[in-house]
Order: sequence, then structure tokens, then C-alpha cells
Amino acid sequence: METEIELKFFVSQDYSSILQQKISGSKVLQHSCRQLGNTYFDTEDNWLRQHDIGLRIRRYDDVFVQTVKTSGRVVAGLHQRPEYNAEHDSNEPNLYLHPDDIWPEGRDKEQLQKQLIPIFATDFIREQWLISMQDGSQIEVAFDNGVVVAGESEEPICEVELELKSGQTDALFTLARSLSDNGGVRLGNLSKAARGYRLANGHTGDEVHSLSLVDTSHSDSVENCFINTLEHALSHWHYHEQIYVEQESIDALREISHAITFIIRTLTVYETIIPRRASTILRQELRWIEQELAWLNPYDRIDNLLKDRGCALRKLDARKFLIAELKSLQETYPDREAVLKFIHSSRYMALLLDLSRWILARGWQPFIDDKSLEHLNSGVNPFACEQLSSAWIELKDAFPIEKVLSAEAYIQQQECLAKNLYTGIGFASLYDEEERNSFRLPWADLLQGIDDLLTLEPLKALTEKLEAEEKEQLERWIARQENSILHAMEQTRAITASNSPYWHE
Repeated sequence: METEIELKFFVSQDYSSILQQKISGSKVLQHSCRQLGNTYFDTEDNWLRQHDIGLRIRRYDDVFVQTVKTSGRVVAGLHQRPEYNAEHDSNEPNLYLHPDDIWPEGRDKEQLQKQLIPIFATDFIREQWLISMQDGSQIEVAFDNGVVVAGESEEPICEVELELKSGQTDALFTLARSLSDNGGVRLGNLSKAARGYRLANGHTGDEVHSLSLVDTSHSDSVENCFINTLEHALSHWHYHEQIYVEQESIDALREISHAITFIIRTLTVYETIIPRRASTILRQELRWIEQELAWLNPYDRIDNLLKDRGCALRKLDARKFLIAELKSLQETYPDREAVLKFIHSSRYMALLLDLSRWILARGWQPFIDDKSLEHLNSGVNPFACEQLSSAWIELKDAFPIEKVLSAEAYIQQQECLAKNLYTGIGFASLYDEEERNSFRLPWADLLQGIDDLLTLEPLKALTEKLEAEEKEQLERWIARQENSILHAMEQTRAITASNSPYWHE
């Protein structure tokens, strides 16, 4: 059994010449080019896939190799999976070539053997280089160009894989940075097997989902919770990046923005143990991406006003003018081409690689002292209580219950409220769901209320373009909407005052 450690890039057809040019300056130990045919097998009900197992037979020249890949880990394009290889003599699968204990329980191996059928195939030309790095590590670079086929359907394959054959994982990231510094490439979290199953099952695209709570356990140490939280956010980011590339979904882009903000917040939460200097450059680059995506908020607000052909504005005499102005303003924001260029930029790629490397190598450890190390190794519960209590105190100071808050006062506290709700995502699963939701949901409603207030801002700016009765009518309408939102928010804020903290040691 081997553990495959590789980075995968999705590239364009013309990347081959760029790759060869970059490799020309490296110490190449081996070079080859061959046609590879692969057939992937499973049962009719995808039993192996359900257990995150891939079974394929690869053929090249007159050689057959059967490979089994079992459940592994993917962090922003870095794939780590146990792999079992066995020489074979045909394109018919034989489960008995591999150890008995790798197969999932629930089906007899003999029964499973009889149920196997070909699900899909890949056929591609692989140009391959074995490169020696300066630290002595050896990395295999492969450029695959071909197709994945399932029945009558097929999709192109055009990707670069970097596999660590020996040495340090850090060398893998060093080479990846070099190969991607011209942009035009994207980290891939979908293996050929995953793409094949999608094609075979008629998959039309993944669904956008909100950032879920981190699966934090009472047995976790502080450091384990930190790592799990960052990987959780990175996975959410990468998952929705793939959706945006495939579907042009603004909702997916918004989730990328949430993931990035959550990472920034997580670094802040842990800075009492992990000093800021340990992540200075990462923070800088995360803030850069956060700002690059900041246009999504005003875009969404305009989009809400335009929904159902401006249904919200239907009673206004200036409705047609307002819709035209809002559409014109919406068109000033980045289009799909600009967003894809951003996602494929070298700076964007460098951040993803550096963040992944920092997490996997625990890049904060050289910056911490013995006391901090002791805190990192301790149980997460006291730390979680401390951080949630600190967030609650900040929220009570920001939203004092004895005061009636104006729209401006609420808007000024939007960032404070959002960042403290993000704190809860990392720790909330440690506590009772009903108590947790009872506490968090009113605060989430307040955040939505602030966004509703901000949705009125583009209309406020347009009042100056109207005259006489139309202007007065719009101003009265905005005032009514604002008062209605504020009334609901004040009622919600009263609920937050009566709620007790859900966290406890």
C-alpha cells in the first residue's frame, strides 16, 4: 500500500507548451509519453463509490495494472489517498489481487466480485517528467490530455498532476507555485474518477449550500479545532469555486466570500495563542481577495430590488426609471469573464497554495512559545467558552438594550455582528442544538435586518435624480420601509437580551 500525495491543476490545452518551458530549467531524471486507457468498475448501485473507494484497471502497451484507491483527504487540490496497485493480465477486475481488509463491510467479496460492471472509462495521452528538487525531493509531473467517457457522453480531460514520489510535501508546493506563477491554471478537487461518476450518473451540477458548522468534538485539542476549522472553510471555498466555474452562480461566489471572511475571523479568534506575525502575509492576501469580492454585497442589494421585475417598487410612479437606473448600476460590476480571470490569476492561486501549505505544515508552530504550545494541546472546551463569552460581551456593547438604535447605528455595527456570528461557527457544534439556535438565530435575524436596511441605500442615492412628486413619493416609501425594518429589528433585539448563553464547560 502506498499513500498518494498529489496536487492537481485544471489547465487549458495550450498549457502544454508553458509546462515544457518551465520544466526545461529543472533537473529531469526521467521523461516519457504514452497513451493510457483506464476502465473504472463498480456495482450497479455504486457500492464502492458509496464507501469512497475507486477501482480501475489501467492499460498501456501490453501491461495491465489494477488500482484501488480508498478514502483519503483533499485540501484545496492536495489529494492524499491510500493506493493499492497490483499487476494484472486482463481488463476484467479481480478483487482477490488486493488485501481483504480494504473492502467495505456489508457485502461478501465473492458476491461483490460478481456484481462488478464497467461504469466509465478514461483515455488520454500522458506526458510525464520525474523532477529532482533542490532539497532532494522527487516529484512526478504529468500532463494528461484526453477524454472521460460514460455511455454516449464524454468530457475533455486537460490537467496537470504533481505527485510526490519521495521527500517533503513542501517541495510539492514549491514546484506548484513555480508552475502556476503565470496564471491560467486552477486547483482541481475533482479526480478523474469523480468526474467519471458524475458523467455516468447524469450529474448536472452541485448545489450551493450555506457555510455549515464545523464538526468540532469535545475530544479535540485547540490546535485540532483550529486546523479543522481552516480546512472546513477551505473546502467550502473550493467546492463553490467549482460550482461557479461550471454554472456562473453568483450564489456560489457569495459562499466563496463567506469562506474567506470566516478564515480571516478564525485567524483573529486564535491570535491569543497563535500570534498575528505567524500569518501576516496570508492575512494580507486574504484581505485582498475579500476586497476583490466586496462588490457582491451592493450587487445583491440591487438584485433584490430588481427581483420579479422590480416587484418591490411596483407602487412607485418612478418604477420604470428606477429599474432602468438600477440595472445600469448593476452592469458596472464585474462580469463572468472578469471573475474567471480573477479565479485563474496567479495571485489567487498563490494564496490557495500558501494557505494549504501553511495548514498542512502547521506553519504557525515556529512562532509560538512553550506556553502557547501547551494551550494548543489542551482541550478545546475552555478556549471555546472564552471566545464565545468575549464575542457576547462585544455584541452587548455594540447593541445596548437600553438604547433605541437608528438605521445608521445598526449599519455601523454590521461588521461587528457578522464577525461574532462567524466565531460561533467554529465552536457551536460542541453544544446543544436547540439552545444554540435559540441564542444564535435572533442575532442572525438582526444581521439580515441590517442588510435589508442597506438594500434601501441605492434608492436613497437615486432620489436626487427625481423631481417633485416622484421624489417625495420615493422618500416617503423609503421612510416607511426603513421604519418597518427597524421596528422588527428592535423586537428581535429584545429577544437577544433575554437569551442565556448556550456555552458551558
